[in-house]
Amino acid sequence: MSSDSIWGRLLGGQADVMRRAFDTWSAQPVDLDETATPGPAYASDQTTLAAPVTVQGPGTFLGHETRTITFEPCAREGWWFDRSDRPEDLPTRVSVRNVWTTGQIVSNIVLRSGDPHNYCRMVEHIIALMPGLGLDRLTVKIDSGDPPLFERGSLDLVEAIEKAGTVGTGVPARHVTVREKVCVCGPNGAFVILAPPSGPEPRLTIDAAVDFPTVIGKQRIRFVMNRDTFRRAAVARTNTSASKKLYCQTIGRVFADIRHLGYNHQNLLVAGRHGYLNKPRLIHNGKSLEVAWHRAALDLAAALALVEGGRLVGDVASYRAGHALDVKLVSLLHLHDLLVPFP
Repeated sequence: MSSDSIWGRLLGGQADVMRRAFDTWSAQPVDLDETATPGPAYASDQTTLAAPVTVQGPGTFLGHETRTITFEPCAREGWWFDRSDRPEDLPTRVSVRNVWTTGQIVSNIVLRSGDPHNYCRMVEHIIALMPGLGLDRLTVKIDSGDPPLFERGSLDLVEAIEKAGTVGTGVPARHVTVREKVCVCGPNGAFVILAPPSGPEPRLTIDAAVDFPTVIGKQRIRFVMNRDTFRRAAVARTNTSASKKLYCQTIGRVFADIRHLGYNHQNLLVAGRHGYLNKPRLIHNGKSLEVAWHRAALDLAAALALVEGGRLVGDVASYRAGHALDVKLVSLLHLHDLLVPFP
């Protein structure tokens, strides 16, 4: 494993690929920088819900079915997925150890434990609420392995948590970070860098950049994760290209994973080469940053929720990365024993 003072210890990938990608990322302009206003701090105690709350929506992989999630207070540390349709299976803890796959045709994080059928797909838009809202203990009761999909991204889930309210547990929150700056790089030049916090506060600072050959183009945002920022970003939807959407509606129908997908023009952002096929969100200075916000506040944050030992804090930089690379980084952090308490 090589090391560079700029991007840190390279845990996976080729140094020459990382060097070229880092230079390209460094030259990409920042569209929005909110790091000067870190926002409200999270509670110093571990938190859980004050009361149960239920949310319903059409299924993600079976869009004609109604799916139900119930968030419940939890006495145990961590987040737990409990399949109500599988009463003899133990709940699955949100941990990188329980990641089954990050998908092939449909990219998503799938958690599983015990019996192969005791899984839950597309969990990223749910577990992102853990670092996004500073919510440490939660049971997620779900009636199948197919969670609901919403037209407002994850905002329905945020509002449900707000409706239920949160309470302190009396147990001090634990924070973890990395011993040293580290990174992983994919063969296509995508990378994720994680460094200890640059200041004394236990903050999670994210610098996320995307670059697509569609109207999405280059987008880059910087911010400190807090409840207010996460709530604003929660409306950001999954995105796809017009060509991939056409594929899913035609040839892709031969695959069970695609045949009954619940995506539509309300819950999905569809990008053509020269324009969006539906109305984008999160406009800043006349430019939609919806894709960068979804990448940073939902997909990347979800992977960071897979870290064991406490709330992950530090400075994260992401360039063109996705679920597979995110999960690889978190796995390598544990494999190489790189996580330490903060402060």
